Amino acid sequence: MAPLPIKFTELLQLSSIGVQVIINQNCFNSCTLESDNFVCVRQVQEGNAQPEVLIVNLKNGNNVMRRPIKADSAIMHYNREIIALKAGGKTLQIFDLAAKSKIKSTTMSEDVVFWKWFNETSLGLVTDTGVYHWNIFDPAQVAPQKVFDRNQNLSGCQIINYRVSDDDSWMVVVGISQQQGRVVGSMQLYSKVRGISQSIEGHAAAFGTFRMEDAPADTKLFTFANRGASGAKLHIVEVDHQQPNPVFQKRAVDIYFPAEATNDFPVAMQVSSKYKVIYMVTKYGFIHIYDLETGTTIFMNRISSDTIFTTTGDSEGAGIVGVNRKGQVLAVSVDESTIIPYLLQNSENAELAYKLASRAGLPGADSLYQQRFEQLLNQGDYQNAAKTAANSPQGFLRTPQTIERFKSVPAQQGQLSVILQYFGMLLDKGKLNQHETLELARPVLLQNRKHLLEKWMKEGKLGCSEQLGDLVRVHDVALAQQIYQEAGASQKVIAAMAESGSFDQILPYSRSVGYTPDFNGLLQHIARVNPEKAAEFATNIAREDASLIDVDRAVDIFQSQGMVQQATAFLLDVLQADKPEQAQLQTRLLEMNLTNAPQVADAILGNEMFHHYDRARVAQLCEGAGLMTRALEHYDDPASIKRVIVQTDKIAEDYLITYFGRLTVELALECLDEMLKVNIRQNLQAVINIAKKYSDLFGPTHIIDLLEKYRTAEGLYFYLGGIVNISEDKDVTFKYIEAATRMGQLQEVERVCRESNAYDPERVKNFLKEQKLTEQLPLIIVCDRFNMIHDLVLYLYKNQQFKSIEVYVQRVNPSRTPAVVGGLLDVDCDENIIKGLLSSVSPESIPIDELVSEVESRNRLKLLLPFLESTLAAGNQQQAVYNALAKIYIDSNNNPEAFLKENTLYDTLEVGNYCKARDPNLAFIAFSKGQNDLELINVTNENSMFRQQARYLVERSDPEVWSYVLSDNNIHRRSLVDQVIATAVPEAQNPEPVSITVKSFIDSDMPLELIELLEKIVLEPSSFSDNANLQNLLMLTAAKSDKGRVAGYIQQLDAYSPDDIAAQCIEVGMFEEAFLIYKKANEHYKASEVLVDHVVSIDRAQEYADQVDLPEVWSRVAKAQLDGLRITDSTESYIRAQDPSNFHEVIETATHAGKDEDLIKYLRMARKTLREPAVDTGLAFCYARTNQLPELEEFLRGTNVANIEESGDKAYAEGYHEAAKIFFTSISNWAKLATTLVHLGDYQGAVECARKANSVKVWKQVNEACVEKKEFRLAQICGLNLIVHADELADLVRQYERNGYFDELISVLEAGLGLERAHMGMFTELGIALSKYHPERVMEHLRIFWGRINIPKMIRACEEAHLWPELVFLYTHYDEFDNASLAMMERASDAWEHHTFKETVIKVANLEIYYRALNFYLQEQPSLITDLLQALTPRIDVSRVVRMFEKSDNIPLIKPFLLNVQSQNKRAVNDAINDLLIEEEDHKQLRDSVENFDNYEAVALAQRLEKHDLVFFRQIAASIYRKNKRWDKSIALSKQDKLYKDAIETSAISGRSEVVEELLRYFVDIGSKECYVGMLYACHDLIPMHTVMEISWRNNLTDFTMPFMINYLAQQAATIETLKKDNEERKAREKSEGKGEEDTRPILGQSRLMLTQGPMGNGMGAQQAPYAQTNGTGMYGGFR
Repeated sequence: MAPLPIKFTELLQLSSIGVQVIINQNCFNSCTLESDNFVCVRQVQEGNAQPEVLIVNLKNGNNVMRRPIKADSAIMHYNREIIALKAGGKTLQIFDLAAKSKIKSTTMSEDVVFWKWFNETSLGLVTDTGVYHWNIFDPAQVAPQKVFDRNQNLSGCQIINYRVSDDDSWMVVVGISQQQGRVVGSMQLYSKVRGISQSIEGHAAAFGTFRMEDAPADTKLFTFANRGASGAKLHIVEVDHQQPNPVFQKRAVDIYFPAEATNDFPVAMQVSSKYKVIYMVTKYGFIHIYDLETGTTIFMNRISSDTIFTTTGDSEGAGIVGVNRKGQVLAVSVDESTIIPYLLQNSENAELAYKLASRAGLPGADSLYQQRFEQLLNQGDYQNAAKTAANSPQGFLRTPQTIERFKSVPAQQGQLSVILQYFGMLLDKGKLNQHETLELARPVLLQNRKHLLEKWMKEGKLGCSEQLGDLVRVHDVALAQQIYQEAGASQKVIAAMAESGSFDQILPYSRSVGYTPDFNGLLQHIARVNPEKAAEFATNIAREDASLIDVDRAVDIFQSQGMVQQATAFLLDVLQADKPEQAQLQTRLLEMNLTNAPQVADAILGNEMFHHYDRARVAQLCEGAGLMTRALEHYDDPASIKRVIVQTDKIAEDYLITYFGRLTVELALECLDEMLKVNIRQNLQAVINIAKKYSDLFGPTHIIDLLEKYRTAEGLYFYLGGIVNISEDKDVTFKYIEAATRMGQLQEVERVCRESNAYDPERVKNFLKEQKLTEQLPLIIVCDRFNMIHDLVLYLYKNQQFKSIEVYVQRVNPSRTPAVVGGLLDVDCDENIIKGLLSSVSPESIPIDELVSEVESRNRLKLLLPFLESTLAAGNQQQAVYNALAKIYIDSNNNPEAFLKENTLYDTLEVGNYCKARDPNLAFIAFSKGQNDLELINVTNENSMFRQQARYLVERSDPEVWSYVLSDNNIHRRSLVDQVIATAVPEAQNPEPVSITVKSFIDSDMPLELIELLEKIVLEPSSFSDNANLQNLLMLTAAKSDKGRVAGYIQQLDAYSPDDIAAQCIEVGMFEEAFLIYKKANEHYKASEVLVDHVVSIDRAQEYADQVDLPEVWSRVAKAQLDGLRITDSTESYIRAQDPSNFHEVIETATHAGKDEDLIKYLRMARKTLREPAVDTGLAFCYARTNQLPELEEFLRGTNVANIEESGDKAYAEGYHEAAKIFFTSISNWAKLATTLVHLGDYQGAVECARKANSVKVWKQVNEACVEKKEFRLAQICGLNLIVHADELADLVRQYERNGYFDELISVLEAGLGLERAHMGMFTELGIALSKYHPERVMEHLRIFWGRINIPKMIRACEEAHLWPELVFLYTHYDEFDNASLAMMERASDAWEHHTFKETVIKVANLEIYYRALNFYLQEQPSLITDLLQALTPRIDVSRVVRMFEKSDNIPLIKPFLLNVQSQNKRAVNDAINDLLIEEEDHKQLRDSVENFDNYEAVALAQRLEKHDLVFFRQIAASIYRKNKRWDKSIALSKQDKLYKDAIETSAISGRSEVVEELLRYFVDIGSKECYVGMLYACHDLIPMHTVMEISWRNNLTDFTMPFMINYLAQQAATIETLKKDNEERKAREKSEGKGEEDTRPILGQSRLMLTQGPMGNGMGAQQAPYAQTNGTGMYGGFR
């Protein structure tokens, strides 16, 4: 049987990656396939409400991306990680998963019923009314654009596809619908150019293009398939015909459908752009392949037992990819290696095979093409012959021989030559091969039409080669360079670049192709031609890889050309890494620039690029170049540093300061000393700045000593002035004050004294006193800052400097006036002076409180009265002024009460405390005015002023204060409470203070006192008697503290809140009081609740309900009775209340209690006002429970809203099957009715109902019942409806097996095989059942249905049943060849068969099985082992086989195998064969072996053979020695056996004169003149002339030697003549050629070695000497 013409592959099984394949789902939404890159699956995992989308990358190892996406549908882009999502039918969103960003989103006005990508940029959207396109990458296209409206023929159809032609000019929408028992296909074909639509009947459609013969452009085709009532047709028609293309003849061919596929129809179609064939897939999983041009059927077969619901073309345009309902991702494409032979099996398809092979370049039709080509040539039809050769598959006719044949054809007059026509056809078809390109280029260049080659080169039509580049190079170097690049001739590409001056292209090209030319030679050439380019070129090389160029040589090249700048740029790039090994180059770079361009060197050093150069050498060069800063950076010895550093005029001061920071302290001080010593005038400023910068490091003491050493007062002053502001050294500051004073810088002294903290104030004060300055301001500042006011006043007062005192208090620090006044008082200064001083100072700047304190502490307070009164009169409002005045008025008893009450600006706390010991009433006034609560409470408690305190507290109304005075810790609480009740509260007229007072009593937990207070307020006549809040509070307090009073309060009071008080009573357990309150307030419902919930007396509640006779009261009583399970009373109460609202609880409770009759009464009452399902359901179920079936039927016939199904379920569960039957019958619930009938024993009726229900669960229940009752016929009907569901099959099998009904199980399964929905599980379970109960039928079942069986599962069953032949069969068909081979070997008696085993074992993956099989055959079937080895030869390790058989001593058994594999020339094989041949004494075959196969231990074999008894083997030993260049051994062995011919041959082959001479002398010694002559003939080129003449003269062999001598002299004369002639020709040629001709050879060609140069010209190659015969096959011949 010929192999199939298709390649069929399962790319993926979705279930293997966790996809739950649900057949009943809408597969179009749950699984989408837009290309062969991605499969997109939407699913909801069990136990997870969140849906997820799985994206499987088929081109990346089936990598799975999972995303939690809630969309209804998702489709992936063709080849990018872009996903389109649809939610709610209208919302569309596009996301880029790789970039994690949204691209676009929109909301449609109507639902999108179908969508797909129709190219790499756009989506096609089909709605109920129109078709839209949406370019997702076009920012201008925000929303989808409508393309056309849908036709009426698609209304009511399910849209299954939408296709758009490649040029977007044609579109087709495909839909299907159910009509008259069959699926009808409808299509709408739309032309964008014409703007019109056409309705077509069809199921699948596609667009394609086809290049017809001799057509200048592709023909656009539209193909569609339809299966109607009259038959099935495939149509291929042309759309948009364009001139001058020939017209495509419309095709309409029949589509074959098998007899069993009566309901099958096409579901998908794809056109292969590569092979120009049509793939069509049907619903039943059949694949049809048709030729696009003719419509001829190429192949048809079934590829899937499940529906393939989505398909797409592959990315190569070769085949089709689809997904079926089982979750298999399948790929089908043309098998290039078999389709042509497959077509050629039918002679009618020969033309199709010919065209298909030409169109797609497929193998298999070579003979057809060759035959047709020869036939056309013989007929003289050269044009078609050329066309045939040009279109030959894989170009097998495009050979040099074909070109020569066309070139030999004479050109017809007025026509192009055949060869040019041939080349034209090849150019139209595609790219020429290298030979064709060469043949075409020669005449084109001869005609000077280089532009044609350039055109073809741009179009990619030329097959580039090195020879083509050489041919073009003389005409155009740039074009030749392109050709060399295409041909991969890297050396010539670089030569062409250098020749054309494209130096910048050399390095990128070399890097891209991995070729390394001689960059140094290139650089030297470029430096001569273009110096700038040379620097750039060298830099680029160094950046890429510094090892590619000799840096020293490159620098030499640049320097030799005077290119310092270029050399510098080059070295800067090379030395970027700053490696230690680059030290010499770094030094050289710096030397070069310090000598020629010091500024450049300075910049290089400034960038700190290098760290490994010779620092000493560079330092000297820097000093010589005047770069003192760089010299300092590089010098290390102190002497050099001192020599350079004193030249401050050449060193920037900033750098000098920075440099000193790098020196040691000792060296830095030495350098400073040197700078001052050499030139103090020039260097003093620098020294001072350095000293300032590093004062902390060097130490101020050392610097001061240094400056004082050179007596530079100016330096000392400026140095200290620079550090005094930041120094913390007190000595430094003092010395600076001292220096500034001596230099007359009193302002600086004043500043330092004012601002600095780093000096000893006592020392400075004494110094300033000693200096007796005319201006005392520095002294005043020091004393003021450090609080030495008393000393200052004494000093100034003693020296009569009253003016300085005034200056101090007026200008320096007026705030120190109190201290100054105190000091003056201490020295007993005149009061007038003090008053005058105070009057001269602004009162705002004097701290009055301190002044008062100072004066008050000295008992001179009255002294301030004029000052204070004047201050007050001036408008000063300071609190201290009023405090002082208050104290003065209190002490002088000057009407203090009026002042304290009227004035609000004094400090009440301070004044109150001042008065507390003098007059408590004054203190009370001050404290009450300032609300100083604690102080007021203390003073009133201490003086028993409780009435004042009570009034203050009520008026103050502060809860915190009340909490403080009413605490248990207050021993005066009772006295205070008495005054509050007796005086403060009765006097109050404002309710707010009273309320706060009451609240404070409550918060302080004083219930008795609170009751006493409230009775005082409420019960006695007052303005608060009718206050509801106070009455509520009184009753609440009594309820908590004195419950006996509550009843009286209920009768006496009327303004309280009944609900709040009753609730409080209930909370504290006073239920009767609460009942009285509600009853008094006519709250009957709440009164009844109290009786029910708290008094817990249902009888009293019922009596109370009789009294008031209100519905709401009856409802509450009914609820209580229901809770108390007094169901009869409860229903009667509900009926009296006419309240059906609590029907849920009544139904539940009455049902549990079995009070169905009472419940019926209640529910009838409820139905008068309610239409609730629960009511009607409960009433119906009561009828069922009370067996009132007629009433039940009448109720169900009437209008009701009962949940009949729920009632039926409940009746069924409780065993009321007759009632359940009535329920289920009334609603036609066949599923549950069937189950009910099973319990009633009506099995036939149950089956009929199950058929109507068509539910798996029902079929299962009915089946179980029928099996239990042994109703096997009915059970089989149920079983057939179960086994089509794979999930139910296992349970059904277990049920039958558990009951022992094995044959019945097999009958069910066999009957199910013919079902349309038969699946793999059914075939598998049948096979397993047969293996258990009828093993003899298993093989027949497997052979028929192996393709539809779950083979792994069946394998386990066969293993358990010990069915070994069947097991081998399954392993083989499951491609488990390893296990099949092992099974045959392990169960050889049952399962082994040689032919089958041989075919199986060659397919195994585990190579160890080969050797195990050999052992098996060696033990079981040794006669067949050679045949097995023949089959395994390409796959086994021959050496291992040899070792294995050597170990078992069975080498002769495999001799044919060894001879067959000896061509591999493996040592183990050669050794084994040689050993075997020696043992068999087969010298002829042994000689062939050692001569043809050299992989063996030659010396060991030769040593073994030289001891053999037979001379033939010793001759072989000599031959082996000769092959291994052991000339002496070989010759000795040949001489031993007198095989002189072999000895002569060995010596000639050796090429060694000493070996030849020794053998020659041996022949002379033994007197063999024939051998002597033979040696001269065979070894003439190895024997020196003088040796031959010596031997000949000594042994009188002149006659035998003469032929040799004659020949030698003739050869010598001929050679001299040839040399003479060549010399004369060379001189003539040199003379004719000019000697000044410029060398224009390529740069790279000038340095080639002669060994790689190739032939140099005529006569210059090596010539074989006349005597160049290297063997002695014949000793007879003649000399020339």
